[in-house]
Amino acid sequence: MQDFNPLDWDDLKVFLHAARGGSLGSAAKRLRVDQSTVSRRIAHLECTIGMALFERLPSGLRVNEAGERLLCHAERIESAVIAMREDLQGGGSRMAGRVRLATMEGIASLYLASRFSRLRQQYPDLTIELLTSPQTVSVNRREADLFLSFFMPTGLGMVSEKLGCFQLGLYGSRSYFDREGMPESPADLTRHSFVTYIDDLIQLNSVRWLDDVIKNPKVSFHSNSMIAQMNAAAGGLGLVLLPSFAADGRDDLVPVLHDRLSTTRELWINVHNDLQFVPRIRAVSGFLKATFKADPIMQADTSGRKLLNALLDTDPAVAALQNG
Repeated sequence: MQDFNPLDWDDLKVFLHAARGGSLGSAAKRLRVDQSTVSRRIAHLECTIGMALFERLPSGLRVNEAGERLLCHAERIESAVIAMREDLQGGGSRMAGRVRLATMEGIASLYLASRFSRLRQQYPDLTIELLTSPQTVSVNRREADLFLSFFMPTGLGMVSEKLGCFQLGLYGSRSYFDREGMPESPADLTRHSFVTYIDDLIQLNSVRWLDDVIKNPKVSFHSNSMIAQMNAAAGGLGLVLLPSFAADGRDDLVPVLHDRLSTTRELWINVHNDLQFVPRIRAVSGFLKATFKADPIMQADTSGRKLLNALLDTDPAVAALQNG
């Protein structure tokens, strides 16, 4: 029988990062060591266990069957180590340390970043790392402590809570309307140009929000950045569908047909169940809950979407827009 007494937690930690990142390089970057250290740690772990844990491919590392079994045990050990560290270092109640919050670029840059000074005033020893990502960030894989999403993610070991809902509507610039005219009805949109995402780079279906309003739009500008889209529309390139929080307070963007065409997205906060009661995590999630709850923009009802559904049933022009 293989002797597991020499099993080293540092080896397991390297294994976890290599398994999650799929390469020596990604593990080295996350752990802030060189690739030779990662390779040596994995080799030592495989020698200790007496079996290979990865398939070595030209594209990187792929966990094999034995590695998958070890991964389950290693993640439980990781959870225990995290719980022990938080309890001993935090004394069960200390509001200090770093919290990494991941979310989409638009809400991070245009809404959250300017509001975190309030949290800092309350907890001066708490540091926020705001990560913007165009894809789902896994709290299960420890890519972030908290993930603020526009949908409820699926996954084991994760706790999700709905925090609010925001509305999205069409906007355009005065210069665009001076040139192309103001749409008076949904049917008028067929002759207008739109600004939207680059379709083949969209990694989250929740941002395909323009599809909720019009199918097969005539697009004049694509970008993977919502902020770039907003500024392109403000410059007169076309109409853009934006969250209400993005256009709030901007007088260079004029709302279009908001009483007839709009959609909504929900806001969900997601945390690994190992971290949900950690004081610094609870402080940040509590701040987010209070911030969204106090802001009517982030507590929109779904009447806009209900209105669009009703129009689809009764207005042939809207139905034609939806069906392309």
